[in-house]
Amino acid sequence: MHNERMPRIPAEQQTEAQKRVIAELEAGPRGKARGPWDAIMRSPGLMEQAHKLGEYVRFRSPLEKWIIEMTALMVSRSWTQQYEWASHYPLSIAAGLNASIGDAIAEGRRPDGMSTREAALHDFLSELFVNKSVSDKTYASAVASFGEDGVVDVLGVVTYFTMLAMVMNVSRTPAVNHPPAKTPLIPMPLQP
Repeated sequence: MHNERMPRIPAEQQTEAQKRVIAELEAGPRGKARGPWDAIMRSPGLMEQAHKLGEYVRFRSPLEKWIIEMTALMVSRSWTQQYEWASHYPLSIAAGLNASIGDAIAEGRRPDGMSTREAALHDFLSELFVNKSVSDKTYASAVASFGEDGVVDVLGVVTYFTMLAMVMNVSRTPAVNHPPAKTPLIPMPLQP
């Protein structure tokens, strides 16, 4: 296990800007600044904007919660991000996603038995992560399932959780333990 590179800055060492943005974040629906925020607080300006995006994505988006949580799982699987996975696996189950879908995502395989909308989301994200774009057929399926506005909001969820995954992978944020999450994620083989 690697040591955490950017642990939480003790309150007595935080700048006024850091204290202000932490207080702002903690006054919102998230409640506590932890995990990725321990590293991100080093840039109060980025933290201020990122937590606002996160509040929209996680708490104000018109997307159904299962869509947000399945997207978070797929992003965390793509980045092998342990903290994000451990945090969002139980949230995905609570949002109505079948555990077998989360377990398949953890294993890096296409889940069996998905609904039409779950399959549309899985295919859209899988293609986006691998090809850095999506085909007309995959796009049309996503629009049929979520609408153009929904597709844009899904991309916002991807953007937010990808940013957090990169920050936590670089800062080596330790994973949290939220059983029954299938953790830790096993690193996927590198693609040539």
